Amino acid sequence: MKPIRVLFVCTANSCRSQMAEAWARMLHQGKIEAFSAGTEPGNVHPLAIQVMAEAGVDLASHRSKHLREFLGQQFDYVITLCGDARDRCPVFPGAARIVHVGFPDPARATGTPEEVLNEFRRVRDMIRDFVAGLPWSLANADSLPFHSADSQEDENP
Repeated sequence: MKPIRVLFVCTANSCRSQMAEAWARMLHQGKIEAFSAGTEPGNVHPLAIQVMAEAGVDLASHRSKHLREFLGQQFDYVITLCGDARDRCPVFPGAARIVHVGFPDPARATGTPEEVLNEFRRVRDMIRDFVAGLPWSLANADSLPFHSADSQEDENP
């Protein structure tokens, strides 16, 4: 059976989408071909690298990529993981289905260094649980285009 191709999209491609790509590659080796990109890529966040390493997943060699690098490629799913990426994701003609599944942005966490680190761990685990259920976990995801000005998933709870 041919693996499904999934592109995870976030704004900076620094935390959530990197984690999702890495989890998909680890948990669904040979079943999911995973990639990640950002609408405004930056650098992979050092705390994302740290918390993924704690879980046995190496992000040290990952780099942030722009969404343009993947235009024209065929994907079974393009999954936006933050409201900004959802609202700014261009029409992606290479995607069979574009869906949105939002997660809090750990890079926006405030508090002590330990509290911030714990937020990265919490989001890492949330994303792991979502990715572990792929592709079945997409059944209840919001199909795009979907735009909501009052989306709160990027806010810390």
